[in-house]
Amino acid sequence: MLIATTDTIANKEITEVLGLVRGSTVRSKHIGKDIAASFKTVVGGELNGYVEMLEEARQIAIGRMVEDAQAKGANAIVGMRLASSAITQGAAEMVAYGTAVIIQ
Repeated sequence: MLIATTDTIANKEITEVLGLVRGSTVRSKHIGKDIAASFKTVVGGELNGYVEMLEEARQIAIGRMVEDAQAKGANAIVGMRLASSAITQGAAEMVAYGTAVIIQ
């Protein structure tokens, strides 16, 4: 599956637009890592537990978006975007969305 953040793909022709596709997940960190992160905010620095959580969330959301596109018969996704939001402290939602297309 070819995925692009642009609305077109160089040297490819979009022959059919199949519509919106999306994938999402809500992830949280173990309470122990959440406590460790709260201590880290006092001294500063990167919150590795949250970096890992968000990377995993992006991969899952994009994977689900690809599954949605494949179910519609697409071979590419254009205009892909990611959005995240905090659900509660220590939990975040990640959404991947774009337009499923068929390219030649």
